[in-house]
Amino acid sequence: MMRERYDLAVVGAGIVGLAHALAAARLGRRVVVVERDARAVGASIRNFGFVTVTGQQAGITWDRARRAREVWAEVAPQAGIPVLHRGLLVAARRPEAAAVLEEFASGPMGEGCRMLRGAEIPEPFRRDLAAAMHSPHELRVEPRTAIPALAAWLAAEHGVRFMWGTAVRGVEPGALDTTAGRIDADRIVVCPGTDLVSLFGEVIARRNTSLCKLHMLRVAAPGFTLSAAAMSDLGLLRYLGYAGCPSLPALRARLEAEQAGELANGIHLIAVQSADGSLVVGDSHHYGAAHDPFQPEEVDALILRELSAVLDLPMPQVTERWIGVYPSGPETAFFETVMPGVQLVMVTSGTGMSTAFAIAEEVLAAPAVLAVPETLDMEGATHA
Repeated sequence: MMRERYDLAVVGAGIVGLAHALAAARLGRRVVVVERDARAVGASIRNFGFVTVTGQQAGITWDRARRAREVWAEVAPQAGIPVLHRGLLVAARRPEAAAVLEEFASGPMGEGCRMLRGAEIPEPFRRDLAAAMHSPHELRVEPRTAIPALAAWLAAEHGVRFMWGTAVRGVEPGALDTTAGRIDADRIVVCPGTDLVSLFGEVIARRNTSLCKLHMLRVAAPGFTLSAAAMSDLGLLRYLGYAGCPSLPALRARLEAEQAGELANGIHLIAVQSADGSLVVGDSHHYGAAHDPFQPEEVDALILRELSAVLDLPMPQVTERWIGVYPSGPETAFFETVMPGVQLVMVTSGTGMSTAFAIAEEVLAAPAVLAVPETLDMEGATHA
């Protein structure tokens, strides 16, 4: 019997893999997705589900975030994925942070953003904030349910075949060798996520890719509703979209003097709200060649302290803790044609939820032929 042949085989069913399946399906391609785990368990379900536009680095990353946000807005209602809230409010605890936000909001990337002061800042944000900036561009989904729902919708509505619990043992032009047998495909896209060694490990190593660990927390429903996702002063140092603001060095100096512990642990605040009213809160950043599974309490305490400094929530009650992990490197993302018709694609900055849909469109629009390694950008890493 003749084996079924696909136009595209995708290795990995995280958000990057699913984005390629969607982009190909929209072009009318026959798609198969091969995933070694029985369900999504990696970085794509362990994050905030926060599609971030404001604060992404100027240039290609910002452009991708805006395009990916458009795709999320189109796909979410079709796939039955609730958008739990929209927008972002960056709370400035210090005058130096307020100055940075003023400069950003008045620049070309601040279009649609608005500065708030005093009574304009909505509850439950604290009354003693120096200022805040509201961005209307973001949206938030619940990744634990959104990723499975997206895969189910791709299968039901677009005919994408999913092979769960199937490991890829080898790749050659036009075929995958898997634990379920050979899969033939005209084109192959490998999206390995945090697996840095199983497939094309030498390419991943050449790209200086390591892993980043995040502390994530769920806080019991506080009895209020967040009108938008929350960030704070610390995020202005991590998000490269603010890098050109003249007041940033003054903010950095003050944070180094007042919150050295937070900076040492790569902490910046993101707080988003789930359908049950609970808050997903984080996060920290620790880097290494292997996934460190441990979660020191002192790091969590610093995150919760920053939460209480921004929201009127003096004693947050933690109901759940987990470790997130994503690949990290000097590039925000990259793809490389590693064999004729075979491309390796990685987001190495924690921005997969915010940019993957746009990256997939770019990858599939490019020829999968051997050439000089293609780099999506060299802008450095940020996190969403």
